[in-house]
Amino acid sequence: MIVQQVVMPASRRESWTVLGEDGVPVEPVERFLAFLTDVERSPNTVKAYAHDLKDWLVFLFGRGLDWREVRLEDVGGFVAWLRLPPAARDGRVAVLPSVAHHCGEATVNRKLSAVSAFYQHAARHGVDLGELLTSWQPAGRRGTAWRPFLHHISKTQPAARRAVGLKAPHRHPRVLTAAEVQAILNACDRLRDRLLFAVLFGTGMRIGEALGLRHEDWAAAECTVAVVPRTNDNGARAKSGQPRTIPVTAELIRLYADYLHGEYGELDSDYVFVNLWGAPHGHPLGYAAVYDLVRRLRRRTGLDFDPHWFRHTYATGLLRASTPVEVVSKLLGHASVTTTAQIYGHLTVEDARRVLEQAGWFDGAVQL
Repeated sequence: MIVQQVVMPASRRESWTVLGEDGVPVEPVERFLAFLTDVERSPNTVKAYAHDLKDWLVFLFGRGLDWREVRLEDVGGFVAWLRLPPAARDGRVAVLPSVAHHCGEATVNRKLSAVSAFYQHAARHGVDLGELLTSWQPAGRRGTAWRPFLHHISKTQPAARRAVGLKAPHRHPRVLTAAEVQAILNACDRLRDRLLFAVLFGTGMRIGEALGLRHEDWAAAECTVAVVPRTNDNGARAKSGQPRTIPVTAELIRLYADYLHGEYGELDSDYVFVNLWGAPHGHPLGYAAVYDLVRRLRRRTGLDFDPHWFRHTYATGLLRASTPVEVVSKLLGHASVTTTAQIYGHLTVEDARRVLEQAGWFDGAVQL
């Protein structure tokens, strides 16, 4: 089985599907992925679901299982299968206990979420799933009871949780120091590239949001930049469905003006970040071009960074400066303050020391 990109002929919208061994789309998966596309889920999200469901179908096919008749034990087998190196998944190669897991906990949980969403969609559209994925779960203080894996589909017993999952360690977001940010900016030999990373650092935008910027989004007098969800020719997307306006420094506005006068010139385009030296000239800059640039900057600086680290750096810096979390959440475009708190609600040892010093904990009031 393979995951195949699909482009809608009328709208040019990008989507993804899963092809079976016969080269034909797998019908139940195709219906689900088409639904995600219809409700305007990100093509990257649809692509991730397609790859996750392909793994599920390959696992079932290898064991001769019908997707409508699997049980909880099969889900457990799927988890164990995902953890194996691909070369050992057919059972013909022994795996030593010391071999690292192929899929981490977070990846396994993401794939289980995709499988769960797929079955929810199928159940809501009348597919008879029988006693699919029944699980033994605690029922309060009175003991235990059997509950269906998809019991949240029932209106009488709603619940928003998955019955199977691995405990994934919480990973703090990677942030850049001021010296590292400066090194990356200094390694850019073009104003366009320097502006791109300055925007990421000064606004906390996602890379897709930055690539979708238009000139009309910049308000020089107010020192603001707007993030507006829209369809972009380069496939760039604003993950948040709501527009937002971000205050920026006058220095960033000046860098934008320098870029327009120094490199952009008389080019007729609505997009801020465009191909100026490569082909097709004047077209909006795409993800691939950005990651080529990132690879070059990694070699120049010796820093193994990712564009999303600028967003983490922006958010962490605001929180360390005692900016209210609800303000940070709004600036980042998070749908919920809870999301911001979960990702960035952490303290490093240095943060804790600074707070203790401000509280006078180290003033030596007690002689040890």
